[in-house]
Amino acid sequence: MRTQYILPALVLPLLLAACAGGTLRIDDSHPAAVQASRVQHLVLHYTVADFEESLDILTGHERGVSAHYLVRNDPVRIYRLVPEERMARHAGESYWNGATALNASSIGIEIVNPGWVDTPDGRVYAPFPQAQVDAVITLVRDIVARHDIAPSRVLGHADIAPGRKQDPGPMFPWKQLADAGLVPWPDPRQLAQRLADSRVQPVPDIDWFQQRLAAVGYRVPNSGELDAPTRDVISTFQMKYRPADIAGEPDAETAALLDVVSTPGGMRVADRQLP
Repeated sequence: MRTQYILPALVLPLLLAACAGGTLRIDDSHPAAVQASRVQHLVLHYTVADFEESLDILTGHERGVSAHYLVRNDPVRIYRLVPEERMARHAGESYWNGATALNASSIGIEIVNPGWVDTPDGRVYAPFPQAQVDAVITLVRDIVARHDIAPSRVLGHADIAPGRKQDPGPMFPWKQLADAGLVPWPDPRQLAQRLADSRVQPVPDIDWFQQRLAAVGYRVPNSGELDAPTRDVISTFQMKYRPADIAGEPDAETAALLDVVSTPGGMRVADRQLP
C-alpha cells in the first residue's frame, strides 16, 4: 500500500514562499475606486515653550507626546517630526462631533509660542508673528488639499478638549485661515442681523447654549445649568469667534454668534487662495 502524506495547511504556504525566495510580492495594479485618506481632522496647538524646549518635548520619550509638524517662530521654519501615515500623540482624550480618540484620525501641528503670562492685570497672551502665521496657513492648505479634510474639521486643541486645553489660544488669528478658505466663518450679514436682534431679545437660557454648542460639534453637558464644563466650552467658542472676551459668560453677543454658527447656512467658506 502506498503511504500518502498530507501537508498541514500552514506548512504549504511556507514552502511555497521558500521556493519563491521568501519575497512577498504584492500586485498594485487594481486599485479600488472607493477609498479615502484615513486623516479626517487637522488639529492646531501651541507649545507654551521656546523652540528648543518644544523640540525636546515633542521628539523625546519623557512626556510621551508628539506631533506631525512643528512650526518655529524665529526663524520661521517647518519641521516634520512624524510621517503623516503614522499616528502622533498630540490630541489626548478628545471629541468632535461624535468622533473620539482623534489621534487615530488626525494630523497635529504644534506652533512655537510662549502661551501666556499672568500679570496683576490678568492673563496676557503672546501674539503669533505674521511670518509664522503665513507658514501655518501654507502648511494647512497643503495638508487639507492632499487629505481632502473638510474645513469644519480644521480645529484647535481647545475645540476637541475644552477646559483641559486652550491652545492655540485667543491670539491665534482664525479669521486669517477663514479668509484663506481653510475654516468656515460666520456669515457677516446674518451675524449683523442676529446682533441687532439681540439688543431687543432676552439672552437664551443655558439649555439653549448647550444644545447649540453640541450642534456645532463640542462635547458639552446637557444639564441646563451653567456648570464649569459648560463655561469651558463657551470660553473655547469665544476664543475662536470673539477673543476679546473669553470669560465663558453666556452673553447676548455670544448667543448671536452661536446662533449663526449653529444654524445651517450660517457659515461661509471662502474660495481657497492659491499660494
